[in-house]
Amino acid sequence: MRGGNIRRVSLSGFVLLTSLWMAVAVAQPSPDANAEELLRQAQGLETSNFAEFSVVLQKLNSDAITLSPDQQMRVRYLNAFQLAYRGDSKASVRLLNDVIEHSSDPTLRLRAISTQINVLTLSARYEEAFTRLSQLLDLLPTVTERRARQQALGVASLLYTEAGQYDLALSYAAQMRDESPSEDNACRADYATILALHTSGKFPTGDPKVAQAISGCVGAKEPIFSGFIRSFLASDEIKHGRPHQAIKLLQVNLGSARDTHYPRLISEVNVVLAQAYWQTGDVDRAEQAALAAAATAIKNEYTEPRTQAYQVLYQIERQRGNFAAALDYHEKYMAADKGYLNTVSAKSLAYQTVKQQVLAKKLQIDALAKQNKILQLQQALGKKAMEAGRLWIILLVLLLCSIGFITYRIKRSQLKFMKLARRDGLTGIFNRQHFVGEAERLLQYCRKSDRVACLVLLDLDHFKQVNDTHGHAVGDRVLRRAVAACQAHLRSTDLFGRLGGEEFGVLLPECGLDQAVARVEQIRLAIASVSLGEDVPNVAVSASFGVATVANSGYELRQLMTDADDALYAAKREGRNRVNLSSSRQVQLSLV
Repeated sequence: MRGGNIRRVSLSGFVLLTSLWMAVAVAQPSPDANAEELLRQAQGLETSNFAEFSVVLQKLNSDAITLSPDQQMRVRYLNAFQLAYRGDSKASVRLLNDVIEHSSDPTLRLRAISTQINVLTLSARYEEAFTRLSQLLDLLPTVTERRARQQALGVASLLYTEAGQYDLALSYAAQMRDESPSEDNACRADYATILALHTSGKFPTGDPKVAQAISGCVGAKEPIFSGFIRSFLASDEIKHGRPHQAIKLLQVNLGSARDTHYPRLISEVNVVLAQAYWQTGDVDRAEQAALAAAATAIKNEYTEPRTQAYQVLYQIERQRGNFAAALDYHEKYMAADKGYLNTVSAKSLAYQTVKQQVLAKKLQIDALAKQNKILQLQQALGKKAMEAGRLWIILLVLLLCSIGFITYRIKRSQLKFMKLARRDGLTGIFNRQHFVGEAERLLQYCRKSDRVACLVLLDLDHFKQVNDTHGHAVGDRVLRRAVAACQAHLRSTDLFGRLGGEEFGVLLPECGLDQAVARVEQIRLAIASVSLGEDVPNVAVSASFGVATVANSGYELRQLMTDADDALYAAKREGRNRVNLSSSRQVQLSLV
């Protein structure tokens, strides 16, 4: 499995349970329990026993007319959770909106906002989720109730992890732990911390705190959180070439994962098992686990487990020589991978959008405050007509300058944001989403004008070993130097983007196959000559290339990427550090 196709950003970060609080086991409700007792029982049973929770909630709903307005609002919140748990996110969001807007209890409002952020995130409504997060953080200082605060801090940490803001995520996870030393809270804080580290590529390998976190979550009866942490640990074992250890870890976890009936966890555990079996050479079990992961993944939802499952199945069928099936799985993998990366980009984009909106609102408020101050000064100087006139002109000029400066800052922030949305943060070249969009547009232009074009996919060789041996800082330097080497041999009209990890794409318009091969060979030699300096003398950098042309593959980007990826795979298989060509004729022959 190529390292470029292994990404750590995971949708497992958000589980509905993160917005709710597991209490100690509660006995069956007594028939004569009063409303307040029933409410406490329901809140304790939300995640520990959903069936009992539903029974208690039904009793509360039947007695709704006898409840106080405050109790009715709390019941409304519990009804919203029940709807979210059953998958009716739209109805849940509507009820939660009602609680947020009309409840006079800041604690209940904070819980409702926290829960709604979860539901919005799981429904891919990321911009709304970040807007609610801004409101949550404004409300948080006014709430003293411990569990509501812990809930809010946990949600903030997980959402910032989803957006790639790992320092913020770790900060809120630390605050969450500081709120209370209780076992269940420690489990959630540990999960939020380990998730942020895992997602950022800084998993604490060998740290005994990981095993302690698993044990703590098991003791707190939090099987979902312990299950995800085990899967992160297993992924780390695979990364370090210990697949048997990963299998041993997950075989114990699979049964408890299934018992949770939580699709995201079950899919996550199965796909990591599939990767481990594939690495050991147990193809049959790898296939079984990968199929289970794909089947368990949420329908119409692009997640990392779904993407990785299709990748494993593609590799299995290719190894078996079933090229038609391999091509089918490869197309599914490409579609899932594109959808998954679009989801990741959408989260980051939503975070940046809301951040800019908050900034613009603050600047506008500041401008209005200054304007009001000027008007107050003008009124105070009303008796001195001449002086007031002169001062008014001066103040008006200052106001106009202030508004102009604020407008300039907003425009500059917007331009910066637009650039961030299009560019890869590490290398500065186009990100996958923007590269794909521009490539499709440029290919359509080439089709209409009957112009030639070539697509090149390149993947740095043994990049995973560089990260494992020398650390991610050196790996980042390798990526930047390799990108610079490529740019030195590309034209201003060529498209260049980072597709993920150490994999890059180049679209060469108005460039025939012979010209493309010559240019790619120059790039290959340039990358091979990259030096990291005397401080890292033992790192050899090379890349493998796959080239596809519209003359053989047509103008559809998907087919071009499939053919170029096949050629790239062949280059890797034939020894790496080489250029391999693809043609539709070669593909057809391979499928016979």
